This record gives sequence, structure tokens and C-alpha cells, in this order.
Amino acid sequence: MNSVNKTLYIPLYGKAYVSKKGLFLDDKKAEEIWASAGFSLTGKAKSKWLAYYMGIRSAVFDEWLTQQQKDAPHAAVIHIGCGMDSRVLRVGADCHMWYDVDFPEVIEERKRYYSETDRYRMIAGDVRDGLWLSDIVQTRHAIVIMEGVSMYLTVGEMRQLADHLCASFEKLTLLADAYTSFAAKMSKRRNPVNAVGVTDVYGIDDPQEYLCGALSFVKEHVMIPQKYIDELKGLEKFVFAKLYAGALSKKLYRLFEYQKNAASDSDLSDS
Repeated sequence: MNSVNKTLYIPLYGKAYVSKKGLFLDDKKAEEIWASAGFSLTGKAKSKWLAYYMGIRSAVFDEWLTQQQKDAPHAAVIHIGCGMDSRVLRVGADCHMWYDVDFPEVIEERKRYYSETDRYRMIAGDVRDGLWLSDIVQTRHAIVIMEGVSMYLTVGEMRQLADHLCASFEKLTLLADAYTSFAAKMSKRRNPVNAVGVTDVYGIDDPQEYLCGALSFVKEHVMIPQKYIDELKGLEKFVFAKLYAGALSKKLYRLFEYQKNAASDSDLSDS
């Protein structure tokens, strides 16, 4: 795997770590994969504070997706940059078609641990070129999640991806986290992804920067809700709140929701 692809082991470790401690989310699959992967992390990449952040971030994405599935029971779910994430197991596909998308070498590795079903498919491709969208069964409505992906794409590449998505679906909801420009600048020296060889990351300060003509910004979400901080105790709770929550966190990480609405939404429930 190249350096960017190796970053998948950082959230995998984080989710396995918090799941084993009984915090934030139950992810036995992450525990299983991490135990068998034999990948070594060092320094900040294996920090318990970062593991807590990764676990909470995933739980926030899970909650948002669960609600979106309820609101649009027949929409396709597309997880861009899935890595080894087990969200399809944690949240469940139910009546949705679910597509996990990542680079070919990541999907090859992923297939060691996951099996496709009638409602679950893994797609190998470069999300920037849009060619992978031809592997998705035609549908009018898509729910798209991008967790820990946008910081590896330039603003131009993110806009291009948005264009491809908007051209493929009449209705679209998208949740993506992003670095700020300050975080991207600092990341050249102080980012855990440096431990796997990544030095180039990108950030934005205005959510409008990712927009294409048909996509609109909906709102910013809280990255680290208080209810998850409250699962920690004592000094750990105090230190984590200072490091990863509140005003300091917002200077580094943001969580944005976008949408494209169909000209008429009245019959999309049958999509």
C-alpha cells in the first residue's frame, strides 16, 4: 500500500482500542482485524487520545447515517474511503444497497475480512475520477459519507468528486469531515499520519469551498459531542476535552453536511 492507504490503520487501531475498552462504539470487527493485521504504529498514531477521537468521530458518523437511513429507507449508502471500517456491520444495510469504495489495493485487503452480499458491494477505484460510479446500480437517491478522506484531496479534487456525485444522483446527502487550513499547515510536522509517510494534506476554512453548482451546504455538526466526552472519567475526561473538544478542536477539524435536492422530492420514497 502507498502512504495514504496506510492511514487506514490509524482509525482501525482507534476503533479497536475504544471498542475493547467498552467506549463510544461496539466494533468487534475492528478488534478482530487489528489483532490479525500485524501492522505497527508508532508515536502519536498510537496515542490513546487519538484513539478516543477516532472512536467518537465514527460514532457521530454512525448516528448521522442511521438517521439518514430512517429518513430515506430506499436510498443507496456510499461509504467513500471505507478502509477497513465495519460501519456496514455497526449500522446495518437493512433495505439499503450499501457500497464501500476505496483504492484497489485497499479493497483487495478488505476482501480478506468482508464478504459481499445481495445488498453489500465493495468497489475498487480512485474516487476522484468518477469511473467507479458506473458500478453502482442505478438509483435516484444516495447517502454519502466521507470520514477521514477530504484532507487527502485538494479543493479542486473535492469539487470534481462533488460534480461526479451530483451528475449521478437526483438527490444526495453528504457528510464529510475536513481539516482547517491551519491544521493542514501544522500537519506537515505534527500529524499522526506522518508516522505512515503522509506529508501532504489539505484543509478549508469555508464549507462553501467544496461546492459544485448543484450541491449546497446544509450545516456544520459538532465533531465531539459532550455525551461522548462524559463516557471518560477523571483526568482522562479533562485532558481529552482540552485537546480534542471545544474551541481548540474547531480550529483544527470541522464536520460539514451537504445536499443536492431533486427538482421534485415527492416520489423519491420509492427510489
